[in-house]
Amino acid sequence: MSAPIVSVVTPFYNTERYLAEAIESVLAQTYPHFEYLLVDNCSTDGSLAIAERYAARDPRIRVSRNCEFLSQDANFSQALSQISPASRYCKLVLADDSILPLCLEQMVALAEAHPGVGLISSYYLKGKALMGTGMPFPNPRMSGRDVCRLQLLGNLFFFGSPTTVMYRADIVRATTPFYDPAAPHADTEACYRSLRSCDFGFVHQVLSYLRVEETSRMGALGDYFTGYLDRFIIIEKYGRDFLEREEWEALRHRTKRDYFLRLAATLLSRGSPAVWRYHRDGLATIGYNLRWYTIWRELLAVSAEAVLNPLATIRKVKHSLTR
Repeated sequence: MSAPIVSVVTPFYNTERYLAEAIESVLAQTYPHFEYLLVDNCSTDGSLAIAERYAARDPRIRVSRNCEFLSQDANFSQALSQISPASRYCKLVLADDSILPLCLEQMVALAEAHPGVGLISSYYLKGKALMGTGMPFPNPRMSGRDVCRLQLLGNLFFFGSPTTVMYRADIVRATTPFYDPAAPHADTEACYRSLRSCDFGFVHQVLSYLRVEETSRMGALGDYFTGYLDRFIIIEKYGRDFLEREEWEALRHRTKRDYFLRLAATLLSRGSPAVWRYHRDGLATIGYNLRWYTIWRELLAVSAEAVLNPLATIRKVKHSLTR
């Protein structure tokens, strides 16, 4: 049988500083059986010219350009919709990230050895920090339910970013759009959604590098506990799929309390409008209409201390401002 084809996809917008590095990392792969789709989201810098120069040198590269500018997740979904019908696997490589030379080879080998696996990840570097730790060694495979339980109950994170993971292509084709444009962390939700019906594969090697940029969508929000909101939404939307009822209720209670405590701290510090919009829109996806009284109502609902000792709760909220 012929080797399986991987569709590698890099959506880009005004990333001329790093785009060549991302492309070079894909072309340096030891696994040669891939198509490479570069999708320009109406860039106004030299990014498109860089992509076209590489396409002229390598027949595996295709370049396309969006007719109109799209939001990030809509752009990613639009790019994924263009993968070849012949590809068996699909891998995003974001334009400011890169993958190591063995990335495709190791991920394809694992997936081919375990046909039930639909999502593969690995250790990764985020700046200088090693990430993705906590997966039992040397297990290459876990059921979707078991890995999500491990991640939720252990407060671990194996999914990284879109650059970190590879999907079986039929999973990507089955959902349109693949990334929910309303979700604050659509890539994380796509992983949990997919693992309802497939196994999880993990390569115990560092296979990708994520650049830490102040100008990224998450970097622009600063240290405003976006992870707390992400975790609260995930547990609310997907926790019952993977946890026993008692486990889910206890975890939801703790997560909700911690999240609204941090949100109250932001209220006292007069968080920026951008941060409030981010949390308001995120909470709306799970049915919360964010108002100032919502925060205190939820704190009272999940914290006996808030009822019995409101002054202590206020002190704890103020302490959160310095964390």
